[in-house]
Amino acid sequence: MKRQGVLYGTTPTPYRTVVHEAALRMRVGGRTVARAQLHHLLDMSEHKHITIRVLPFGVGAFPGSGQSINYLDGPVPQLDTAQLDQFHGPVMLDAEALLEKYRRLLDVVEATALSPDKSRDLIHSITQDL
Repeated sequence: MKRQGVLYGTTPTPYRTVVHEAALRMRVGGRTVARAQLHHLLDMSEHKHITIRVLPFGVGAFPGSGQSINYLDGPVPQLDTAQLDQFHGPVMLDAEALLEKYRRLLDVVEATALSPDKSRDLIHSITQDL
């Protein structure tokens, strides 16, 4: 819980994420837990510094589908890192050429995702379906 502290306080860190609709529809922990997690996403998306967007099923295949990518950047570009979740654990990448490829990939993913408002509507709809 301590690491969540970067999202709160006087100067919260901006956070953007794109989640595939399939992940939102999984009932990990059962219906009650899934509903609580979706409500938490809706609550968090109310913060100005947090942007949650959804890739709906209708987009079909897209570059990077099936991958979990975390792109961490900040005021010191030399510390930027891409984290790929693999079956054997996370892989951290910091080579500038690879970072540029992942930045471009994530630009495409964000351009394909629903707007934040439409994403909230879809998350709310999924919550109602549970």
